[in-house]
Amino acid sequence: MERLTSSQLEEIKQFDCPTVCNAIECFGVRPRNDGFALPGMTPRTLVDERLLGYAATAKISALHPPKADAAIKLIEYYTLVRETAKPTVAVIQDIDPQPVGSFWGEVQATVHQALGAVGTLTHGGVRDLDEAGKNGFHFFSTRVLISHGFVQVVEQGCGVEINGLRVRPGELVFADKHGVVLIPDEVAPRLAEACREVAAAELPMLTPCREAIKNGVPPSIDEIKQWREGMAKARNIAAEKFKIK
Repeated sequence: MERLTSSQLEEIKQFDCPTVCNAIECFGVRPRNDGFALPGMTPRTLVDERLLGYAATAKISALHPPKADAAIKLIEYYTLVRETAKPTVAVIQDIDPQPVGSFWGEVQATVHQALGAVGTLTHGGVRDLDEAGKNGFHFFSTRVLISHGFVQVVEQGCGVEINGLRVRPGELVFADKHGVVLIPDEVAPRLAEACREVAAAELPMLTPCREAIKNGVPPSIDEIKQWREGMAKARNIAAEKFKIK
């Protein structure tokens, strides 16, 4: 799959995750209840822009002292991050039953930025929030942890699962304060266009309702019904335009 250009990526980042989810529905490539993480993947650093990039994946554990090959596996993982398409997002699954040690802190955030990563999505913990945030590195995690414990990479370049979302190496992931969504390769080149269309499709409902709020005159139920029909029609037109046959 050909990677998106920088301008294409920036165009997608102008939209939020709910709009991106709505737009992906137009293509008909997966069920509407699939392709996004369950609640709990929370932004921990104050970075204004949204997180978008290609996944470099790994599994970690912090329960037991590191094995003899731990340093080798870490370097293999760093190599993966360096070689993954840019911008890169580190997608890390903590396999411990109850995460106790953070892979992420100021050092790892800085190393990953040097290797071309812009943030992480981790089913596990993060720490050094201020230090990572001031440098513009995204931390999305299920929790905040104090210690790094015995944290070590146990596998890299593998399929991972973060809050119910399965991610494979190289897949395009998008995240903001709403959550995380996986962007299918086949829809990525036209996704920004579809986002504009689905946002515009809501205007037959939103515009008259906003006018009613401004004027302080509640609409009739017949008007609400009419406006909803207009929105549904616009959404159907968008879906037909982008649906992959």
